[in-house]
Amino acid sequence: MHQLPFTALLNKLLAGPVTAMLTALHVPVAHPDAPIANYVAMQIFVFLFAVLLFILLRLRLSVDNPGFVQHMFEGIHGFVGGQGREIIGHHHTRFDSYLAALGIFILLSNLIGLVPTFEAPTSFPYVPFGCAVVTWFYYHYQGIRMNGAKYFLHFFGPVWWLGWLMLPIEIFSHLARMMSLTIRLFANIFAGDMVTMAFFSLVPIGIPLLFIGLHIGVSFIQTYIFVLLATVYLAEATAHEH
Repeated sequence: MHQLPFTALLNKLLAGPVTAMLTALHVPVAHPDAPIANYVAMQIFVFLFAVLLFILLRLRLSVDNPGFVQHMFEGIHGFVGGQGREIIGHHHTRFDSYLAALGIFILLSNLIGLVPTFEAPTSFPYVPFGCAVVTWFYYHYQGIRMNGAKYFLHFFGPVWWLGWLMLPIEIFSHLARMMSLTIRLFANIFAGDMVTMAFFSLVPIGIPLLFIGLHIGVSFIQTYIFVLLATVYLAEATAHEH
């Protein structure tokens, strides 16, 4: 099994405890000496990098002399908040933190594949699926929190006598959202990685730079689409009649 340097380091430090934990949970372990896969290690790296970035940002917060990183994150917060205000409404602020954190994690996961000896964890289907599942549960939880038991009435449609038909359609539609979020993000990042690697192996100078730029653009676009759809789902779940 090919291991990235950071994956090899984690396996060297944590192979024993991780293998013991997986064995206790009755999860089969193909490589007990290297139970941590590359995509798991890359998620851990992205998480640690983001936490370090947030700590540095918190230590350097300034009203009078904000730095570049503070301006960047204020811009992200303003963009997510503005989009939430337009789509969700006046109660969007309680969801801004989740949407911003989701977008930052996905964007960093998309772009890290451009760094030598690293891979984009979102080029593996498990990671986009994990983000999709968390988002799916999050917007349902917020819908129940905002509307109580009335939240489940929208699954039956606007006309009560068509509820028997609308219920299975709505359930299938909501379950399909996890698959659509997963496939859209995974397929685009995986394809971008493959195209970039192919051109680097054929022409190592010049032309691949164009595809690196394309990959960066796709990374931003797919992050935006994922967060936009999460915002739309939250708007639908938390809407209520006035």
